[in-house]
Amino acid sequence: MKQTFIHRQEMVHDPVKSSEIFTTFPRFLDITGMIVQDFSLMFGDDISAKFLEKWPTHYRQKVLEQTRGLTQTSDLEDLLHNAESTTEELEDGWDSEMSSILLLIHLMPPSPHGRNKRPGKLSARQAIDHLVKFIKTGTSIEGHLDSITESRQPYLLAVGTKRSATHKYFIVIDKHAIPCQSPDSLASFDKLFKAHFVFATSYNRDLANVYHFLQTAVYQIDTATTKVNPRVKEMRARMLH
Repeated sequence: MKQTFIHRQEMVHDPVKSSEIFTTFPRFLDITGMIVQDFSLMFGDDISAKFLEKWPTHYRQKVLEQTRGLTQTSDLEDLLHNAESTTEELEDGWDSEMSSILLLIHLMPPSPHGRNKRPGKLSARQAIDHLVKFIKTGTSIEGHLDSITESRQPYLLAVGTKRSATHKYFIVIDKHAIPCQSPDSLASFDKLFKAHFVFATSYNRDLANVYHFLQTAVYQIDTATTKVNPRVKEMRARMLH
């Protein structure tokens, strides 16, 4: 896979050939380290390691601090409660780590889009569904993939007895489910972010603010040249100090 990396990058940037990436390189679907390996070949090991190094030690606490200052809704209160929880399994909702990531969507909600900027704005709750979906253990993965009717950007599919007890994550892209190495929420989300670069996929527009923040503040990729929303700039400045 290392030897064919350049060929693979040419493929994913070719509009005609990009859809054939999983038939040409099926190892993405059964060897769990391929996305991380390709990302490291693109940006180096230091950048590849940044999220898992910096999120737990710096950004997680900053996110909690900033979120406490928002107008509290029931959705936000639930996420904040779960993110601050120290128990292994929560009665309802996502585990502590996934909840802390999802708080970013409340801090940097979807920007309005559409011609007059009003129609089409999603709530943070709706946008979360674009980042991670949950199905119960025993539900058919193939059935989930077959039910996809529209082309969507990559997202995480969590499988477990309940959201806080996820035992397997997959990255869903082009009706394929790529298994994540462990059920760890942070590692799986890290891999989801990296999949956008490895497969040359644009960000979901309702999650673009969150991804741009992570790209420019945490991973520090193209920070000077990436155009970001003013809300993202403001959040970046708050969290870097």
